Amino acid sequence: MWRILDFDSACFCAGKRIRRAKVMENTQDYQDYQDYRAEILGIVRSNASPGIMRNKLEDYHENDLADVFPDLSVAERRKLCRILNLDMLADIFEYIDEKQAAEYLDEMDVRKAAAILSRMETDAVVDVLRMIPKEKRALLLELMDDEARKDMAVIAAFDDEEIGSRMTTNYIEIRENLTVKQAMTELVSQAAKNDNISTIFMVTADHTFYGAMDLKDLITARQDTRLEDLIVTSYPYVYGHELIDDCIEKLKDYSENSIPILDNDNKLLGVITSQSIVDLVDDEMGEDYAMFAGLTAEEDLKEPLKESMKKRLPWLLVLLALGTVVS
Repeated sequence: MWRILDFDSACFCAGKRIRRAKVMENTQDYQDYQDYRAEILGIVRSNASPGIMRNKLEDYHENDLADVFPDLSVAERRKLCRILNLDMLADIFEYIDEKQAAEYLDEMDVRKAAAILSRMETDAVVDVLRMIPKEKRALLLELMDDEARKDMAVIAAFDDEEIGSRMTTNYIEIRENLTVKQAMTELVSQAAKNDNISTIFMVTADHTFYGAMDLKDLITARQDTRLEDLIVTSYPYVYGHELIDDCIEKLKDYSENSIPILDNDNKLLGVITSQSIVDLVDDEMGEDYAMFAGLTAEEDLKEPLKESMKKRLPWLLVLLALGTVVS
């Protein structure tokens, strides 16, 4: 029952996680969407056994399941979270706005909430934790696994204005001096945890960034091929402490799936994906539109029309007058 979904970027304030919004292209798409929602709600509210219910729900995309969370009662959400496995729940929470995600996590056992967070993308976890009260946040961090805590500490070390705050640790890295066979073995072992595998990043023995390699090149290479021949050593990169405003134009020029982010010693810290770059551009455009309309912040776009007009009309009239004079 898997289906192809169309998504469009929905902009939130800078520093917040971008959530995907479903776009209905025509009436039939919308009707299909409503049918899926009704089906999922029917399954959750049925008296089917947990095993049957899980099997049925696993046929749906995680985004569809995330969409019905607001329609469920607290008891129904708890029921759903008891039935689905942790990996699927983590995928579902990836599609939920961080503020809502924090509220839903607060409804469940704290250990289960920590387990879900441990399986989510690191940058998303950082955003969700910002929405949780300090004491509860400290408890969740204490209960999360060591690797997840370490990854979050790396990202949290950057200011919101720095590109490092938007990176993810979901990537594959391999030593540059391995054979093709050894590289394939290493890829398989890391792919169990990291699914961002289309580009493989190469590092030296001291973890210095060396270059990158396309997955398909590794798969199609003969075992006697030198790995060095497959590595692109001129692959683009940025430093984690670079300001987003300073490097966004450079990032937009690249057509790579992921761009590595390095520390000041040229060690590989993480990557920024092409989707995150698109999200950054969306943020930038949202701010530009707000400024063009005389708004002081992107949040002002949510103001009631009457209040917004009262505050901006003088400035808009001034701009109109200036435009008339110039023309």
